[in-house]
Amino acid sequence: MYTVLMVVQVLLCVVLVALVLVQKGQGADIGAVFGGGASQTVFGARGAGNFLSHVTAIVGALFFLNSLGLAYLSDHAQNSVVSGIALPSTAPIAGPASPSGSKPATSPAAAPAVSALAGSAASASGATPKP
Repeated sequence: MYTVLMVVQVLLCVVLVALVLVQKGQGADIGAVFGGGASQTVFGARGAGNFLSHVTAIVGALFFLNSLGLAYLSDHAQNSVVSGIALPSTAPIAGPASPSGSKPATSPAAAPAVSALAGSAASASGATPKP
């Protein structure tokens, strides 16, 4: 149903744009003075303005109602973008067991990296690093 309404929405949009582009503007009557009045013979003496304005209003109303229908269907949809994604488990991750009351051991590889950074910062400032 949603796909059908989306296709209808695109078609209504194209028809609405075409209808607006076909209509003559406010200053088009000046062109009739110089011989541009041939369009009046196709749609009658009053021209196409009255007919096209009514059709534009009807297509605009259909576009509006179709937009409301699409908004309603998308709000009440059962599926979601994240419906296929598995949620992570809530169980805590078990780490290595450490005796209670003791500090966690730092890795020996991490300690020289910190001191190396301190040494490079001290050498950049001109001071000698303290051991």
